[in-house]
Amino acid sequence: MKPGIETKKKLVFLLFALEFMLTCLAGRVFYIEAFEGEELQAKAYEQQTRDRLITPERGAILDRNMVGIALTETVASVSVIHSQIKNTEEVANVLSKELEMDYNDVLQKVLKRVALERIKTKVEKDVADKIRAFDLPGVVVDEDIKRVYPFSRLASQVIGFVGRDNQGIVGLESKYDKYLKGESGAIKTETNVIGQELPDSHSVRVPPKDGYDLVTSLDVLIQEYAEQTIEKTIEAKGATRGAIIIMNPQNGEIYAMANKPDFDLNDPFTIQDPNLLPIWDTMSEKEQTDALNQMWRNFTLNDTYEPGSTFKIVTSAAGLEEGVVTPTSVFNCSGSVAVGGRQIKCWRFPRSHGAETFVEGVENSCNPVFMEIAARLGAQKFYDYLQKFEVGKKTGIDLPGEATGIMYNADKIGPVELATMSFGQSLTITPLQLLRAASATVNGGYLVTPHLGTEVIDGNGSVVEQLVYEKGEKILSTETSETMKMILESVVFSGTGNKTYIPGYRVGGKTATSEKLPRRNGKYIASFLAFAPAENPQVMALVLIDEPQGVYYGGTVAGPVMKELLANVLPYLNIKPQYNELEQQMPESVRIEVPDMRGLNAAYAKKVLNGTGLTCEVMGEGAVVRDQFPLPGETVNLNAKIVLYLE
Repeated sequence: MKPGIETKKKLVFLLFALEFMLTCLAGRVFYIEAFEGEELQAKAYEQQTRDRLITPERGAILDRNMVGIALTETVASVSVIHSQIKNTEEVANVLSKELEMDYNDVLQKVLKRVALERIKTKVEKDVADKIRAFDLPGVVVDEDIKRVYPFSRLASQVIGFVGRDNQGIVGLESKYDKYLKGESGAIKTETNVIGQELPDSHSVRVPPKDGYDLVTSLDVLIQEYAEQTIEKTIEAKGATRGAIIIMNPQNGEIYAMANKPDFDLNDPFTIQDPNLLPIWDTMSEKEQTDALNQMWRNFTLNDTYEPGSTFKIVTSAAGLEEGVVTPTSVFNCSGSVAVGGRQIKCWRFPRSHGAETFVEGVENSCNPVFMEIAARLGAQKFYDYLQKFEVGKKTGIDLPGEATGIMYNADKIGPVELATMSFGQSLTITPLQLLRAASATVNGGYLVTPHLGTEVIDGNGSVVEQLVYEKGEKILSTETSETMKMILESVVFSGTGNKTYIPGYRVGGKTATSEKLPRRNGKYIASFLAFAPAENPQVMALVLIDEPQGVYYGGTVAGPVMKELLANVLPYLNIKPQYNELEQQMPESVRIEVPDMRGLNAAYAKKVLNGTGLTCEVMGEGAVVRDQFPLPGETVNLNAKIVLYLE
């Protein structure tokens, strides 16, 4: 019996449907093979293998002389694979004992039904080797790295530290994390569906890509000396904190940035404040976090303050540039000035400076002189110069968390505000912003970018990236800059900064005594900003001492600190003394005060003494100076011999 028409139609439809399905299937197979094959193959491999990550070696942070200040040590991590463990109690017992961990904590981790459970990281090599020797099934010991800081507290707020995942948290470790961190590797092992390693399987090791090294402008020896100097001063003056920045004003390279108090980079989560230690365990988590963040703060760029008289450098430069004052302009100080219905005093009130030239006004740090200069400029023009100097703006330093300053808008600057801003009140800036503005006044008029990173290199020392900081806009004429150098040198030679006078060196600078807010609370910041050699500045330094007890004037408190600092740093940087005719004619003026070398690196001490014009003899062996003769503070003739006794 022949099939009917309807049956034939059904057969034809089924045939076409089958062909269509086969065509679609073939097309899908082709698409998967051609376009998704690699991805699916990778996913299949991922399902059939277990990855144990290998931490890359984090790049080192080096000083300008290639001395390591943040390094990486090879250690180990210990993990367990639950599906391969044969005796959980034995594993927990061995690991808790060798890793010095609580048995119950380890047992809980061992019993977790996960592919891989980490027991402990940063395990020292000798401990890891002992655990390997037990040859326990399911226990794996992998490569790991540990960040170490050889100088412990050195530049702690600047260098920063890393967390448990080796990611930078603060400081240079955070800023340059993308260069330092590297890329993780892995050990890939073939497994079955329940995660057990297959018999006769071979592990594949994908090596990690180590991080690059960061070379900085910091100098370990200068940093060490700056920290010793400010710490000694804080203790002697009963101050709450202090800071020193040493920078090249020509290019913005920072040689030292010292903050005290500080913390141990190898133990950054232990609070250092003796007032908080007894109550630490009773504090809330937020209170503890706030306290740690406060400890990690870099005062020189995270906090702002009223700069006081050091800011008169900006007012002076603006007045000279606009021609409203010359070095010989005459002023009269009566002890106070009536401005906008208020009587604003000179620091010498009730006494006065009387008639004085502009140069003498700067030497005397006379407030009425600067109020008059600002009045001659006018509020708008004065504000324009604040903008030129980028007062209150971020400097662009390569460290995180830089603060901005606070100052009035141009339309809010009345006579009183203009007067007080002229001598460094009614505005706040960071110490680093002040240093940048002052640099422009003595380097020919250019804004520079303060910075620490200079280049990124690989493990072979080849340069991966040169970190370039172009000289910024020229905001002052060369003539104004030259005049400012001369005036600020006179401040040190015969003005309020005379305690920083160093025979053989032309030093310029400005003192300041900043009253902290709120007014009349009896708290001050004593500071001194100086540069040398005055004819061609290569070093600019800022010393700040917060809340010194007793005498608090900048020239008296910070001046001697600056003198000690420059007397050591200048010869170390191979800047030789050049005695002028007056000093040569007065033998007593070229008698040299013996610097304190005790506790310093011997190589650094010898270089300082030789650069100062003294000879040096070393007795004993060791790297650190234990004692010296003559003693610190004694005065000796040029070329006298200083004996250093080593540990």
